[in-house]
Amino acid sequence: MSKTSRTRSKTRLSRALGIALTPKAAKYLEKRPYAPGQHGRTKRKADSDFAVRLREKQRLRAQYGIREAQLRNTFAEAKRTEGLTGENLVELLEMRLDALVLRAGFARTIAQARQMVVHRHILVNGERVDRPSFRVKPGQTIHVHEKSEKTEPFQVAAAGGHVDVLPPVPGYLEVQLDRLQATLTRRPKRAEVPVTCEVQLVVEYYAAR
Repeated sequence: MSKTSRTRSKTRLSRALGIALTPKAAKYLEKRPYAPGQHGRTKRKADSDFAVRLREKQRLRAQYGIREAQLRNTFAEAKRTEGLTGENLVELLEMRLDALVLRAGFARTIAQARQMVVHRHILVNGERVDRPSFRVKPGQTIHVHEKSEKTEPFQVAAAGGHVDVLPPVPGYLEVQLDRLQATLTRRPKRAEVPVTCEVQLVVEYYAAR
């Protein structure tokens, strides 16, 4: 798939889910805040409970750019963990390496963050990690490989090139952007995580499966 096709696909998905998945999609949503297709502007019939829960689950999945199996497995872990399942789910997803690379401002989108990890540009406590799903532990430091720091994408990031399109750095991350370094200081709390999701609907979706 070409870059243009990927952009159109993300924009269409963003409009369908009602959330901006990329900075470009955010601009499209400002102009066209309705679903794609010939019926996008018309008032839809009330969705069924299942459809509402399904869409909420898809929204969460899209914001982290993960497969259904990955979300389902994380949900199962969240359910086994003490506390509220929905909050646990988001907090566990947020500790993924690709999510934290994005939150730190090293990347502009979750897809770019995942690519940076897969291409072995990212280290955790000095060790290369090429799995986007790698779970960062509190106290661990994420930073860019020395050779990669000099490449254009990371030079743009270090200069704050993505700050204008990303949410403010959350309280659980300590970031030195000019050094392309970030430390997860503690476990994220759901209320601080910048994702749009009614987590209880996601819990209800999986509970009914």
